[in-house]
Amino acid sequence: MTSRGLRTDDQDGFDRPRRRTRPRTKDRPDYSDAEIGMVITVDRGRYRCLVGDDREVSAAKARQLGRGGVIVGDRVRLVGDTSGEEGTLARIVQVEERETVLRRTADDDDPYERPIVANADQLAIVTALADPPPRTGMIDRILVAGYDAGLQPLLCLTKADLASPDELVEAYEPLNVPIVVTRPDSDLSTLRGLLAGHRSVFVGHSGVGKSTLVNALIPGVDRAIGIVNEVTGRGRHTSTSAIALLLPEPGGWVIDTPGVRSFGLSHVSPANIVAAFSDLSAFTGDCPRGCSHDNAAVGCGLDEAVERGQLSRRRLESFRRMLTSGQ
Repeated sequence: MTSRGLRTDDQDGFDRPRRRTRPRTKDRPDYSDAEIGMVITVDRGRYRCLVGDDREVSAAKARQLGRGGVIVGDRVRLVGDTSGEEGTLARIVQVEERETVLRRTADDDDPYERPIVANADQLAIVTALADPPPRTGMIDRILVAGYDAGLQPLLCLTKADLASPDELVEAYEPLNVPIVVTRPDSDLSTLRGLLAGHRSVFVGHSGVGKSTLVNALIPGVDRAIGIVNEVTGRGRHTSTSAIALLLPEPGGWVIDTPGVRSFGLSHVSPANIVAAFSDLSAFTGDCPRGCSHDNAAVGCGLDEAVERGQLSRRRLESFRRMLTSGQ
C-alpha cells in the first residue's frame, strides 16, 4: 500500500534478493492478526501508540517502511512486545489506509509534501486577534490545505480581550465556516460541542494560543505555553511535535501541532479547492475549459451565478480571496 509515494507497508520491501546474499523466502509475512494502535506522538524515532482504550505502547518503525511514512493519527499494526510496560518496545510493521492526510510544503516552490496529521476529520485554525496580529493570508492558506484534504474547517479566534473579532468574522462568515471567539477564562462549551466526536487538528501561527486552548479543554495536560516577542511580534515554538490527546466527555480527539510560520501549497490545485464548495462547484459546469475561477477569469460560471442572483457577491469575493492565496 502506498500513499503519495510513501511506502506504507513493509511487505513491499520483500523484493528479489541481492547478489551474493542468502536466498530469501518468497512468502511474505502476514500481519492480519497483529494488534492495531493509533500513533499519538512521535519523538526521536520512537512512536507512542494507543492500543485499545488505555494501553500506550512505545514502538520503533520497521526498516522496510522507510524514513517517512508514519505520522500522528496513523492506524498501525504492531508486533513484538505490545504490553506497554516500561522498557518494552514494539515494532510498527504496517500502516493502515488513511482516510485523510493534512499536508503542507515549506513554500510554494517546494516540490516535497510534508504530511502533518493522518485521519483527522476537522481542522481547527487557531488565530489570535492581537499579539501576534491576525494574518488573513495564513488563515486562507490553511483553509485551502484543509479543503484539499477533505477536512471540515473551524476558525477559533483567541485573545478577544485585546482586539475586536468583528472584521475577521465578517471576512469568513460568507464561507460558512463555524467561528468561535475566546478570551482568557472564556466558557468553552461552544467549542467543546464543535469538537465532540471529531478528530480535530489544531493548526496556527506560533504564539496564537493553541496550547492554552488545549490546556483549558483537557485539564492536567500541561502543554507548554509560548511567549510572543515584543519586537518581532512572532511567537516562540513551544510544541516541538504533534500530539493526539483524548478529550473528556463527550469525547473526541484534539491533535495539537507545532506553530507554523508559513504554509506552502504547491501540492494543491484550484480545481480541488472549488470542488470543496458544493454550492459553488454547481455553477462551474459551463465555465470555459481551463477556467481559473479567479477575478481575471473570462466567462466564469461563478460571475454568471452572481448576475442571476443565485450566488451572493460577498461569498464569491471571500472565496476568490482564499483561492488567490492558494495560487
